[in-house]
Amino acid sequence: MQPDTTHSRALAEALARLPHGPEFRFVDRLIELEPGARGAGEYVVRGDEPFLRGHFPGAPMFPGVLLVEAAAQVAGVVAQSSAEHAPVEDLKLTALRHIKILGTARPGETLRVEARITGRLGGLIQAETEVRCGERLLMQGQVTLGGRKGGGGG
Repeated sequence: MQPDTTHSRALAEALARLPHGPEFRFVDRLIELEPGARGAGEYVVRGDEPFLRGHFPGAPMFPGVLLVEAAAQVAGVVAQSSAEHAPVEDLKLTALRHIKILGTARPGETLRVEARITGRLGGLIQAETEVRCGERLLMQGQVTLGGRKGGGGG
């Protein structure tokens, strides 16, 4: 199903809220967004990422720790897109719970990264996350993001 223009614009704006530079962004596009509640994004493992040269020479694999980072980035986009809560300033990954890395992706494969916000307290945001490649579950667990509570409500 192709999103309408308004929906596409909202997704692009939410993705632009990531604080990461393009070299460290592991979300190419958002495919779903329920602002403040849940979302899903995709990242295509291109094969030219610099870290793949050493992970591992001749048999590149997307690092498990970057699966977690991709999940945290989608969680951040979901959390920061809420109309009910003011954006959290300097939002960063602060804690991991029950993380399981069950697989990896290789160049040419597409990651589907999902996050569902499960709690908020001040400048802390907790999310359930998972990363899949096709039907394969690659990573699942909880991430906590933290920063300074912004002004203007929430």
